[in-house]
Amino acid sequence: MSFQTSALILSWIAILLLALVVSGLVRQVHALSHGTVGRPASVGLRPGSPAPRFRDLAPPSPAALVLLFLDPGCATCDQLLDEAAEQVRRTDAVLRVLYRHTVPPQAADLPLTVLDEQADLFDRYDAIATPFAVVIDATGRIQRSEPVGSRVALRHLLDQVDDRSGSATGPTVQPSQRGGSR
Repeated sequence: MSFQTSALILSWIAILLLALVVSGLVRQVHALSHGTVGRPASVGLRPGSPAPRFRDLAPPSPAALVLLFLDPGCATCDQLLDEAAEQVRRTDAVLRVLYRHTVPPQAADLPLTVLDEQADLFDRYDAIATPFAVVIDATGRIQRSEPVGSRVALRHLLDQVDDRSGSATGPTVQPSQRGGSR
């Protein structure tokens, strides 16, 4: 077999392998875009369960409480901190920003309640990654517990909290329900 023939055979094998890789990637993109990839079941606390240390964190008013778990070394967390500062005046919900250890300097001048040294709450709320949000109703029950990956996602979450508390159009989560609509 000549060098030219060997090179041609290897080229066709490489093209076939590349086609298989691209086919797999197209399937994954299709699954992600249609929401067929499930979320982990053990992220955050289950809706309807009691919120740890609710009395310490709760607002004096009967509004919903949104806990935003952030990390100072996370670029997305910095963006969400800025977004939370913009949204705090617009939303009916009370926002509390929690950091596992220290608060970044830019958080000091914002119109938000920012709490540092909250590693125990990260563990108790099962905030396994940041940014992470937990919505708690006025009775101290978890309504939602989920990662929040962008400014738009935080706005959407706060809009849903406002819709649920304002006009009561959202479904009520019972303690026996789990998962699906988190």
